[in-house]
Amino acid sequence: MRDVFQWIRSVVFILQMYVAMAVMAFFWFMPLAVFDRRYAYDGVRNYCRYVRWSARWMVGLSSEIRGEVPQGEVLIASKHQSFLDIIMLVSVLPRPKFIMKKQLRYAPILGWFAMRIGCVPVDRGKRGAAIEQMKRDVTSGAALPGQLIIYPQGTRVAPGAARSYKVGTAVLYEQLGQDCVPVAVNVGVFWPRHGIYRKPGHAVLEFLPRITPGLSNDDFMARLEDVVETKSNQLMAEAGFHVESRDG
Repeated sequence: MRDVFQWIRSVVFILQMYVAMAVMAFFWFMPLAVFDRRYAYDGVRNYCRYVRWSARWMVGLSSEIRGEVPQGEVLIASKHQSFLDIIMLVSVLPRPKFIMKKQLRYAPILGWFAMRIGCVPVDRGKRGAAIEQMKRDVTSGAALPGQLIIYPQGTRVAPGAARSYKVGTAVLYEQLGQDCVPVAVNVGVFWPRHGIYRKPGHAVLEFLPRITPGLSNDDFMARLEDVVETKSNQLMAEAGFHVESRDG
């Protein structure tokens, strides 16, 4: 019976989350954000903080940010398990912008705000061309100053699943010459990639020590994958999810 109640709470939570998105966008932030981009940042940040707050009391899912939150121009390379890690990042970063798949620019509300805060849409299906476009958009001024977020694995990855890290992150690391802040998460244990059920618990997103410029692409990718996967596995174990050792 408890599980049935959690399903009901999850459905109600999701419905109100999207209603709140529409209300906050159309009647509060969008009219102002049309004229001043600062209100777009305020809108996405306040909405994400609202989602974290409502998840805590509606489905019993609290969330915590650990580590030093970047404030200046950096590249952020984050583990991506569900929509919740996006919400948590945006809730604390001052000027977040994502490398995102091109189709999302057409998503109602989300797409408009994503473009307004300077997200960079790429066509994932064209690989080499997508990397060249990403480099042009990021370095030509098409993307606004802020914290550029990329998901090295390219998509959401379920807890315990393996997926290779893509070279696009190393390309940006070399091209931008900025510090890279790795990010580890355990959010997929509670908020899955797909589906409705939201599991009670304590989700954590942790900013890890910076990787400074100067490493070769191979060394950078090896270090990034090691720190992100190792820490994410530790956070998932902390949440009660058993993860096989990376050494087998």
